Amino acid sequence: MRTVEDVTNPPGLRDRKKAATRAALVAAAADLARAKGIDGVTADAIAAKAGVSTRTFHNYFASKEEAVLAHLEGLVHSWVGRLHSRPAGEPVWDSMEAVARQIVSEPDGDFVEMCSTMELVDQSPALLARRVEMEVRASQLLVEAIAERTGTDPRVDLYPSLVRYAAVSAMKSAVELWLAGTSGAASPEELVRAAFGQLRQGLS
Repeated sequence: MRTVEDVTNPPGLRDRKKAATRAALVAAAADLARAKGIDGVTADAIAAKAGVSTRTFHNYFASKEEAVLAHLEGLVHSWVGRLHSRPAGEPVWDSMEAVARQIVSEPDGDFVEMCSTMELVDQSPALLARRVEMEVRASQLLVEAIAERTGTDPRVDLYPSLVRYAAVSAMKSAVELWLAGTSGAASPEELVRAAFGQLRQGLS
């Protein structure tokens, strides 16, 4: 049975509204956590800053920690999408490096939020524990995308998991060194390129 809402708000519009609400909650959670620390943030405060009810907040997130970390999980989805868009015949390692370099080369996009979230995680044991849970959940998406691209089966082949762990670790190491400010590199992309280069050489 179709309702008035179904007629006036087609699925595409509803989806866009949901995405906008979720983005507003994620931004509010990150802003408040940066200003007050995660311990000083509540679901009520996040909802109020985003202009929605606390009930709406809980429709999207189970906890304030989940909301703060949502960008990192979204980054995995972004990586998967970018990986799917790479040329079909491109070696998977080249594709993974290209995607990582794209992400850190966007000063007003994913990279800024990723750095901000990583700094918050470093300051909070609670966020660190939740990040581990999130990474376990999200990493399977990337493993499956790598398996699809390489014609392997992650249920029996080590290769897709190894590529995922190596690529993500390379990017994470590069970002952490960039944030430390001690590398002398001109850009985070330079460090990502160096990290992947060292892995190609077997870290010898």
